[in-house]
Amino acid sequence: MKIAFVTDDGKTIAQHFGRALGFVIFEIKEKQVIKKEFKENRFTGHARGLEGDHNADHHGPVINALKDCDVVISRGMGNRIFNDLINNGIKPYITDVDDIDEALKLFLSDKLVEVKDFHCKK
Repeated sequence: MKIAFVTDDGKTIAQHFGRALGFVIFEIKEKQVIKKEFKENRFTGHARGLEGDHNADHHGPVINALKDCDVVISRGMGNRIFNDLINNGIKPYITDVDDIDEALKLFLSDKLVEVKDFHCKK
C-alpha cells in the first residue's frame, strides 16, 4: 500500500491539495513503513499556473503522478479533485490532524478520524 500526504514542509499535512509544495509518500507493508519519498508538486493546476484556465487538464497530471498510491491524505481539497481521485481508484482522506507522522500512525491503527465536508469550495 502507498499513502501520499499533501505537504508544504515534509512534516505537516497541508490544508490545500492543489497549492501544496509536494507529497510525502510512504510505502507500507504489514503496517510498517518500508520506503518514504518526497515528490515535488509540479503536477496540480495551481503548480502549473492554470488557475484561470478552465479548459486545461488540471487533474490529469497529478492523478498520473499519484496513480500508484492507494490513499491521499490532506487537510482540504476541492470537490473536483476529491471526485477525480475516487474515479481513478485513489481514496482521498481529509483529516484535521496536521502532523504527518501522527496521522500515519493513526491511519495504520485505523484510528485516524476522517473529516466530512472539509473541502475547499473552489
